[in-house]
Amino acid sequence: MAYSTIDKPSDYFETKLWTGNGSSQNITGLNFQPDFVWTKDRDDTSSHAIVDAVRGNTKNLSSNSTGAEVNETNRITSFNSDGYSLGAGGGINQNGAGNVGWNWKANGTGSANTDGSINSTVSANTTAGFSIVSYTGTGSNATVGHGLGSNLDFLIVKRRSNTGEWIVFNSVEGSGKGLKLNTTGASFSADATVWNSTNPTSSVFSIGTAVDLNASGNTYIAYCFANKKGYSKIGSYTGNGSTDGTFVYTGFKPAWVMCKISSNGDSWVVYDNKRDTFNVTEQILRPNTSGTEGTESGAKMDLLSNGFKLRGSGGGLGQTNTSGETYIYMAFAENPFVTSTGIPTTAR
Repeated sequence: MAYSTIDKPSDYFETKLWTGNGSSQNITGLNFQPDFVWTKDRDDTSSHAIVDAVRGNTKNLSSNSTGAEVNETNRITSFNSDGYSLGAGGGINQNGAGNVGWNWKANGTGSANTDGSINSTVSANTTAGFSIVSYTGTGSNATVGHGLGSNLDFLIVKRRSNTGEWIVFNSVEGSGKGLKLNTTGASFSADATVWNSTNPTSSVFSIGTAVDLNASGNTYIAYCFANKKGYSKIGSYTGNGSTDGTFVYTGFKPAWVMCKISSNGDSWVVYDNKRDTFNVTEQILRPNTSGTEGTESGAKMDLLSNGFKLRGSGGGLGQTNTSGETYIYMAFAENPFVTSTGIPTTAR
């Protein structure tokens, strides 16, 4: 049984929903000041919007785009102690539109880190296994400090100052493989120009000379995640193509799950416990596309007290249970299955 060190996951991650008003409004109710905010208009084909405390609340990137960072002064106008303020900018506050924000706590605007051969600015939450890392490329094989004190299990890197793919590392496949958050592509063979044929350590991640990770003089942002028992889990599973699908043990009741087929091409898919408040969980958004929220027969799951069970069967974009295919997932907790004191949460 999983004995978590985090009894209240909502102190570090939570989903918020709101309806746009076309003017300004405050999104409140978080137990923390967010440092990484990923938003999406659920009803419109506006792009995903990603901001963080290291780059600043107006510096927007879109997971469905290779575009460079854009200064958006009228979207998220400030990070607040329990949420954030919205301006009238389109995409996350259109009048009458439903929106979602996925929110993580790091450690503020960050501080200097000299662990790698490239100096970085790092906002690290070692308790929750999450850090935000900003660095400038050199064009030569390098290492970059991430500040977590534990090996990374999931890493997303995006070039800020120019166009570039969203390059993803996962510890299941290791440094010989990579994924792209902005595409439907299967895992690609990552040669030495990507992760320099080296898995991340407890202090640094390695990068080669690929321009999407390390062009000389270009600026980059990296989002780093490490497994934390009872709170977060990065892993893999194999689909069975049945409505009585694969069960995936996480050690907690998931609040948020992102899946991607790695053995073939298809969309990334995100589920959460606020857009679907009971099972079957089926309202999906796709990080690699600006498409609206929807359902697909092949992309359904139950969020359970100790993991998730696939319920999808059939076709559609973003299938999560195709028979015999391998999927990579990342999940965060609503509640640990067992608390730090050994008490099952279902008995509380």
